[in-house]
Amino acid sequence: MTFSPKKSLGQHFLIDQNIIRKIIDNFTPAQDSFCLEIGPGQGALTKHLLNFCNENILFIDTDKEAVDFLQAQFPTAKNQFVLLDFLQYDFSDFPQKKLSLIGNLPYNISSQIFFKVLEQRQRIATCTFMIQKEVAERIAVKEGSKTYGILSVLLQAYYDIEYLFDVSPNVFHPRPNVQSAVIRLTRNKTATLACDETLFFRVVKQSFGQRRKMLRKSLKQLLPQNTQILEEFLTKRPEMLSVEDFVNLTMKLTK
Repeated sequence: MTFSPKKSLGQHFLIDQNIIRKIIDNFTPAQDSFCLEIGPGQGALTKHLLNFCNENILFIDTDKEAVDFLQAQFPTAKNQFVLLDFLQYDFSDFPQKKLSLIGNLPYNISSQIFFKVLEQRQRIATCTFMIQKEVAERIAVKEGSKTYGILSVLLQAYYDIEYLFDVSPNVFHPRPNVQSAVIRLTRNKTATLACDETLFFRVVKQSFGQRRKMLRKSLKQLLPQNTQILEEFLTKRPEMLSVEDFVNLTMKLTK
């Protein structure tokens, strides 16, 4: 029994055992956490993860054919394969547990998955994901780069980011048209930011909404009449501000 990858779901299945082992070797679940694999597909990582996490893992996939296939391949772990959309999951099954995530993410929804991670940042302790190389670079890059953006700031505010290694298109079936990379996120010690977090998210998103303009222009709707205490920020473009700068800017906007 097998099944073919579905283009509509962005499926590209891993077929290289060296890369599979390398991903597993770099998967470091947080202590006492429960593990979730997003999109196991044909199960390239499954056998290793079952050995590694035992019963302390769920495999979630939106493809019923994938879930049926994996339940047949691993009958003793049948209940650990669940037909589920990660983007719609409310995490109510894990009210007290920290979560460690792993997955070869569908490239067309990887950004949405990272925003879901941010939404659940108090639960999700670590993520080890294979994603499109340029997205991985954007997430890991520091201020001053043209690729620095919304996800760079928001994820770095709450997670330590490690760009682990590049992955060739040749290790997938079918072969994608882009380069890939594996990245690891580990929740940092910042329980909450020292500013209004809702406003922080809005400031970051609005700043990069017009990334070629100075912040005086892009944040015009949020600025008070007296902008004197904000002048150090307003003549800069958003890619020049660090996470700490965005936090300080947000704090000053509320004074």
